[in-house]
Amino acid sequence: MARILIVEDDDHIRTALRLMFEGEGFDVDDAPTGEVGVALFARMAADVAIVDVMLPGMSGFETCQQLRDASDLPIVIVSARDETVDVVLGLESGADDYVTKPFVPEELLARVKAHLRRRPDKSAKAFTLGELQVVPDEGVVRHRDGTELHLTSTEFRLLTDLASMNGKVLSREDLLERVWGYDYFGDSRLVDVHIRRLRTKIEPDPANPTYLVTVRGAGYKLVL
Repeated sequence: MARILIVEDDDHIRTALRLMFEGEGFDVDDAPTGEVGVALFARMAADVAIVDVMLPGMSGFETCQQLRDASDLPIVIVSARDETVDVVLGLESGADDYVTKPFVPEELLARVKAHLRRRPDKSAKAFTLGELQVVPDEGVVRHRDGTELHLTSTEFRLLTDLASMNGKVLSREDLLERVWGYDYFGDSRLVDVHIRRLRTKIEPDPANPTYLVTVRGAGYKLVL
């Protein structure tokens, strides 16, 4: 069964989440601070991390960044702050998802399960983007000189799903369903921030993208 890391300073919330996930058969590690959470992850890697933003000591954003530096595991940030700047900051720190407090525990459980179900489509054909070669069956992106470009699992899925459309446009809603999970009704800001992060990695000039293109009023497409 999958292992969940919960980093939450509220004892009641942390205990409730532990009991819920353990009741669903998950192995659970929980920590009251970011420092303890990162140390736990170093000893026993988790499959998904749930990280609160308002933590004593190291913030949830810093915790998320340290976990992301160590792994491409799905990270879900939970926070009472829903301002766009906070959501963007959380996603830019490496999170895959953002859940606002107060939340329904079953919704968080459903999102975690959706992240665990996600797998790149390894039947897709390899393709090139300028100097980059994307190889879905190996789950890698390589520069022409053979060095690998690191993408998170969400970024890789976003790239390969857009590539599978052969230049057709996918709306934000389509991408939320395809990349973040079926029947997942999420925030379109998730898509926009991940698109921007992906552009910084694959575009020669991210400010003027030539591969990952915005179609105004419709969504995004990948130009091969």
